[in-house]
Amino acid sequence: MDKGWLAMRKGWFIHKKSGKGSRGFSIKHKILVLAAVAALPFVVMLVYLLASMANYSQVYDKIVRDITIANNYNLNFKEEMDESMYKLVVGYVTFDNISEDEKLKDPYALINDLRSAFTELMGVTTDSESRVWLASLLRNIDTLEKRVDDIVESINAGGTYDDNIENLENNIYVLTELVQDDIQYYIYYQTQSMEEVTDELNVQIRGFMVACGIVLAVLIVGVTIAALLITSGIIRPLKELNKATKKVAEGDFSARAEVTSKDEIEVLADGFNYMAGNMQVMISKIKEDEQKIRKTDLRLLQEQINPHFLYNTLDTIVWQIEGNEPDQAVTMVVALSNFFRQVLSKGKEFISIREEEQHISSYLEIQEMRYHDIMEYSIQIDPAIYNYQILKLTLQPVVENALYHGIKRKRSKGFIHIKGEKDGDAIRFLVGDDGAGMDTEELEELRREIGRPCKETEKGFGLANVNERIRMYFGEEYGLSVVSHKGRGTVVEIRIPAMLNAQENPDRGGNRENTEGSKIQQKA
Repeated sequence: MDKGWLAMRKGWFIHKKSGKGSRGFSIKHKILVLAAVAALPFVVMLVYLLASMANYSQVYDKIVRDITIANNYNLNFKEEMDESMYKLVVGYVTFDNISEDEKLKDPYALINDLRSAFTELMGVTTDSESRVWLASLLRNIDTLEKRVDDIVESINAGGTYDDNIENLENNIYVLTELVQDDIQYYIYYQTQSMEEVTDELNVQIRGFMVACGIVLAVLIVGVTIAALLITSGIIRPLKELNKATKKVAEGDFSARAEVTSKDEIEVLADGFNYMAGNMQVMISKIKEDEQKIRKTDLRLLQEQINPHFLYNTLDTIVWQIEGNEPDQAVTMVVALSNFFRQVLSKGKEFISIREEEQHISSYLEIQEMRYHDIMEYSIQIDPAIYNYQILKLTLQPVVENALYHGIKRKRSKGFIHIKGEKDGDAIRFLVGDDGAGMDTEELEELRREIGRPCKETEKGFGLANVNERIRMYFGEEYGLSVVSHKGRGTVVEIRIPAMLNAQENPDRGGNRENTEGSKIQQKA
């Protein structure tokens, strides 16, 4: 990590420790307080309304349950009681076998069920009028039971039919009628209680709606005023920050945002001011990184303009002239000229694949003249990709590596094959040789070296440089991969994105299939 970056980090820690950017009352807290003030009255009213509704529901359900119980007896009791007593009086059944008749019920069982149900209702009923009629009903039940006892005694004593019928009509029928009236009055007053509860709830709801309207009006005014104050407190410092940002964007790094809002915007402004103060350090760092990249490219160029390569090539030219081979000397001089012309490429970072092919053709032509006894090569690049762009000096370092570390180490004649084609949205090159190859340990070491920054590599600089440049420009999904087998050779795959050369018409390259682009260049 460079000194400038360390200075920035140190300045940031000093900036934090100095207390700059401390918040008093954050925007978040302001908004939360505003929301709480606006919501609290509604929450209170909602709780009150829910409690009232729950209470009303309980009371309403209780009344409905009580009315349902009373109504069941109101519908059935008199009819069942009168019919059962009549069948007993006329001798159709007796008290001993009445339970065997599915249509009849034991009068005492009917009375006990009725007394039990309405005694329970007496314990839970709060309405005074309803309780009066419940008390009357319970008294009539007791009287009814006594009259049933009288008839039972008369039947057991052999009383006459007429006496029993008279007793049935004057006592039993009258009392069951009274019981039924009591039940109906009870239901009536319970229904009135239900209406009173409903009226009370309606009054509460109307009051609640009025209160809601008043509170809502007050809250609208209050929240509007508070919102204007809060937004003004946010927008004003943001405008100040925006003004300072525009100045910095125009190159005035002395611009500062004066914000004292004691919230996140003040923290943002302090961070912006600190950023502006250190922008020059960052710019210097970027320039330094760019210089490093240029140095890396320069080192690659220096590798290509290798003195040994130049001396050896010139020596070969001299030998050819001395050996009375001027045509071959001229061919080699032209190839050498083309080679260095492509190396320089007028300072361009990108060239066309056609130009890159010409570069490696020149290089291999020179090397073939020097190593004609040990090297053969072929170049098969699809003409359809000629007008796509490629980083300058992508293939030549890989081809050079195949020659010096593959073919020459084989110590016998070898073959270098270069192939290029479009593969989906990418372009793939294969540079293969049938040279010495590598064992597993050597291959893994080379792969590690290629994956490291080229300035840190101890060997394999050319491959590492190509891999680093491709990944720096295009991303980690592109670059080099190597496959090798000891004694069988090595294949290097190069993947780059398919990008057309904007300076040329794509159709031009495709129309040259029957000329120089379509031929297979092969030297023996």
